[in-house]
Parts: sequence; structure tokens; C-alpha cells
Amino acid sequence: MDRAVSFYEKVFKCSLERMDLPNIKMSIFPHSDGQGAGGSLVKNEEFYTPSGDGILIYFTTPTGNLDDDLKVVEEAGGKIIIQRKKISDEHGFMCVVADTEGNRISIHSMT
Repeated sequence: MDRAVSFYEKVFKCSLERMDLPNIKMSIFPHSDGQGAGGSLVKNEEFYTPSGDGILIYFTTPTGNLDDDLKVVEEAGGKIIIQRKKISDEHGFMCVVADTEGNRISIHSMT
């Protein structure tokens, strides 16, 4: 979990709040809407195994520049699966990366 938290904190330039519960470790992304979570990393070995085969979750670029984001992904120990690629004029650009645990995510930008 520590390696994954470090990856997401570096790539998304934020601090995750760590929470250890019985049998579950969570790290929560910051958000400003009060209760709940803007997203979380959750580790529970009873019901989840990291995988590159599941759904693809999109995150908004933390820098506004996917090329810069991709550099940070590699520096943080992740792997680039799909380089910056145009979706359409209307929907902007995306890339796909693997985090340090093998989960695929996409990062999206309009430019």
C-alpha cells in the first residue's frame, strides 16, 4: 500500500489521508465537499487483487499537460501503456498508464 500511495501522491500532486481499519487499509484523496471521499485506494486481501484487466478509471490531469504527467508516472515507478492520444476535438486527449501495483488508469486532458 505504501508504494501505491507514494505513486498516486507524486502523480496527482496531493497528500492522501491514510486510514487503517480492521482488515482494510485505505488512503483517501483530498476533496472539498465535506463527507465521503473524492476517491480512495483500498487494500483488502480478502476481496481484491490488483489487476490490469478491470475497468479503466479516468483521472483529470493534475498538471494540465499529459506529457508532463507521463514523465512523473515513470519517475514514480509506473509504466506507460498508451502515450498521449487524441480522443476527439470535443473530448480532448488521454493516456493509459499502469500504477506500481499493476492497475491501469487513464489520465485525461482537454489540451
